[in-house]
Amino acid sequence: MDEPILFTPDELSLMADEKFFRAKAKVMKKVRSTLDGLHAMLKSELAGLDLLAPKDFDPSSFQFVKGEHLEDFPYQYLDFPKHFVDDNKLTFRSLFWWGHHFVFALILEGEGLLRYKRNLINRYHDVAGRQLSLCLGPSLWEWKRGEGYTLPLSHDRKSEVAAVLSDRPFFKVARFVGLDDPAVSEGQIVGIGRETFRAVLPILTP
Repeated sequence: MDEPILFTPDELSLMADEKFFRAKAKVMKKVRSTLDGLHAMLKSELAGLDLLAPKDFDPSSFQFVKGEHLEDFPYQYLDFPKHFVDDNKLTFRSLFWWGHHFVFALILEGEGLLRYKRNLINRYHDVAGRQLSLCLGPSLWEWKRGEGYTLPLSHDRKSEVAAVLSDRPFFKVARFVGLDDPAVSEGQIVGIGRETFRAVLPILTP
């Protein structure tokens, strides 16, 4: 006979907690409203900009995604602008990861990658010192931060960043905002998303 599956007291308490899931639904609705606000803000930022973009790039393309299992945690994100065609990627992703942080990330792969890398290094001091990091994970879809995962783009790290960047087949530059950051409780996330987009523009412009 199979062994019975037993639930711990903590698990039973969570299973019986109706308030948690109502609160979760409310939080996720507020996150979506935040991403909606950021989408509107970024549309105004993009208007009239000349970007170094792959062929067939559509500056109006975007997507909202909501899921439950980013390493077992719920998440939502906005990709805008969004370009995923074959091996070419150019997107600005604004991600909420439950239990972790908000992340605003410029994701680049494929056509134009060498030009983007060159722009970052040639304009390094325009980008550095703005709370951005170069993401070091083996995949574009790694969202952890800290030692081994991110390299801060500080003014004194130009040569280190150039060395790390040189052999990478893609790159991602991101700003992370912890959920305990006052910016979250004070409703400043849309503004930080806009600031981050402006901070990475030297990588994307001719």
